[in-house]
Amino acid sequence: MKDTDTVILKLGDALIIVDIQKDFLPGGSLAVDHGEQILPVLNDYIRLFSEAALPIYATRDWHPSDHCSFISQGGSWPSHCIAGTPGAEFADGLELPDNVNIVSKATGKDKDAYSGFEGTELNSRLLSQGIKRLFIGGLATDYCVLNTVNDALTRGYPVCLLKDAVRAIDPHDGLVAIDAMMQMGAMSITLKDFA
Repeated sequence: MKDTDTVILKLGDALIIVDIQKDFLPGGSLAVDHGEQILPVLNDYIRLFSEAALPIYATRDWHPSDHCSFISQGGSWPSHCIAGTPGAEFADGLELPDNVNIVSKATGKDKDAYSGFEGTELNSRLLSQGIKRLFIGGLATDYCVLNTVNDALTRGYPVCLLKDAVRAIDPHDGLVAIDAMMQMGAMSITLKDFA
């Protein structure tokens, strides 16, 4: 994207907010450093899409208590985002509209899902709404955002990565992930790029 280009929202665009859940924010069991900093930015994107009457999707980890990704089950992560618990709730400061499309992922104990597309109805729901282009931000850059973006690109969606609305578990890995998404064909944008 050139400095002179402006992003104009249009019919067929959708916003995907990845895993803005309490367990991934300060005080949570798998907190992303400075993850709370993107909440006001995401709220600005939510307002842009709401004002344009465009769909907003919010993915969430929605794990059983014995999920395979948990250290207690031989996985890599502390227990987090267990379905129905406070840690799995969306962040208090996230201003999701009443008509938000919620997508729950990794709901079975034996399969992990970093991507919002994996094992969910996200793609079919996007297709049913005539969505052609995706704007994606959230947590964490180096895991669930990376995988959601890559799966979207693989399915043929043009993707705008909201670079000012992502944070990584590991800052270096986050930079590597952003580079990988750009190499895959995503476009990096910020709020300043909007008309």
